[in-house]
Amino acid sequence: GINAEYGALVHLMDLPFPLLPITFSSISQKNYDALIVVSTDFQNESFPGKTVVEAALRLDKKATSNVSFLVSSEVPGERLIFSPTGPLNRDYDDVRGVGDATRAGLLRAIQAGSTKPLIFFSNIKLKERFPRAIEVGLLGALAGVYQPLQAREANVRETLESLTFTVSDLDEVSLKEIATIVKAIETGRRLARDLGGADPERMTPLKFAEHVVETFKTVPNTKITVFKDPEELKKSHPLLSAVARCSLSVPRHHPCVIRLEYTPPGEQVNATLLFSGKGVTYDTGGADVKAGGIMAGMSRDKCGAANIAGFILTASQLPGKNTRIVAELGLVRNSIGSDAYVSDEVITSHAGVRVKVGNTDAEGRMVLADCLSHMRIEALKSVNPRLMTCATLTGHAVRCVGPYSIALDNGPARYIGISKSLAEVGERWGDPIEISMLRRDDYKMVSPKSTDHDVLQCNTLASSATQRGHQFPAAFILIASGLDKHGIDSSEPLCFTHLDIAGSMVEESPHIQFGNPTASPIVPLTARFLLENIKSVSYTHLTLPTIYSV
Repeated sequence: GINAEYGALVHLMDLPFPLLPITFSSISQKNYDALIVVSTDFQNESFPGKTVVEAALRLDKKATSNVSFLVSSEVPGERLIFSPTGPLNRDYDDVRGVGDATRAGLLRAIQAGSTKPLIFFSNIKLKERFPRAIEVGLLGALAGVYQPLQAREANVRETLESLTFTVSDLDEVSLKEIATIVKAIETGRRLARDLGGADPERMTPLKFAEHVVETFKTVPNTKITVFKDPEELKKSHPLLSAVARCSLSVPRHHPCVIRLEYTPPGEQVNATLLFSGKGVTYDTGGADVKAGGIMAGMSRDKCGAANIAGFILTASQLPGKNTRIVAELGLVRNSIGSDAYVSDEVITSHAGVRVKVGNTDAEGRMVLADCLSHMRIEALKSVNPRLMTCATLTGHAVRCVGPYSIALDNGPARYIGISKSLAEVGERWGDPIEISMLRRDDYKMVSPKSTDHDVLQCNTLASSATQRGHQFPAAFILIASGLDKHGIDSSEPLCFTHLDIAGSMVEESPHIQFGNPTASPIVPLTARFLLENIKSVSYTHLTLPTIYSV
């Protein structure tokens, strides 16, 4: 669609260029203008320009570890880019080596003027260890050529006309399946990056909602509802509304909640994913203001909500899956001013839990708790429900694991291995997830300190300066949402997994606040719940081992 205010293409329901699989036997076709060879060892394969690559490796020691631009008359366009993965067999190597090499090779081809490159994955070794190497390579390449929403609105365009790929030992059916999966994932990731990366005025809560509505209005099997009446939100989402209170004096900063649903077509639903997504479009810290230069980048505090919207778009592009997905995305601006919520306030959540505010910069868990409480009610009437929160929640997560997502289960989810399975597929798909655990210390941290409240929202220190600073917020979320009543000791146990994506939200760069969003963990969510056949027990009525019996 065309947005009159910005005068540029806003919504891309598809990739801006076709992703074309071809069989290896068709590699001599002339409809591309550069050949990118991504390889760990190409000695046993033949391809146009191989002798030129062999000469480069013989004469240039760096050619085994760096991208090489070569000239070969055997290749259409005469551009030959050799992009080695480097070793993939050491203890610490993982499949991201293929993604990095493919991305570097594609960017070098574009720098050389190519608009229709062909990527040839040559003898990617260790296929048993890296069974999704081709998908990871293509996703790495597509992430490299993404142009942000506001860049596109300023007429910065992606220059590719097409992107073709081939693998020597895969048939046409397998190649097309890879293309379908990669296209679906990247379509969702592009939406997530557009939403998460736009600045706080371009993507206010209401404009975020407008963008999501515009994107999904033609997507079959989806339903979207936006709740934006401040008075109604005070009743339905009281914690979120407290965070939003200071923003109400600026109409364009008003909060909203997006309910987004995907129901698979013509399929019997056998599992339900229910998400609560943090969508803080700008986080000043509120009354506990982010001082000393740490506010920069806080427009990315909406990436949790953005990435769940992207995941649902990806799901809609993969027909034939029998998983229903429901999400509440809480969109709010944590502003500072005379009507800002402050520490010491006691606010009753949607679940009826009295929350004592300890730090207004811990607003994300407030937003998540109300939305999760609504999803809790939905879960009790759903088929095999799995509840999740997704949020750029804590600096402590970044301190602990660096540029990775963290998954953390409640008792029922840990029993059936949700975080473990997400970590396993994350390794296969090049989007690693670290696992943390809830402990009794975390519940003690948020336990009431007097009878005027049921749960303490936060301590007064930054999470990065607090022991277990990314774990104890999950205990708060469970209690404030009412989910603590659905643990392993309950007659109605509900699986819950918290995803803290503070470390993984933006691509690594010297200026992490300003890089492009990664859209993590769309890839492992898609792999775990939509693509890979991972068996688990029933999610509603757990048969608990004796050790858990009460």
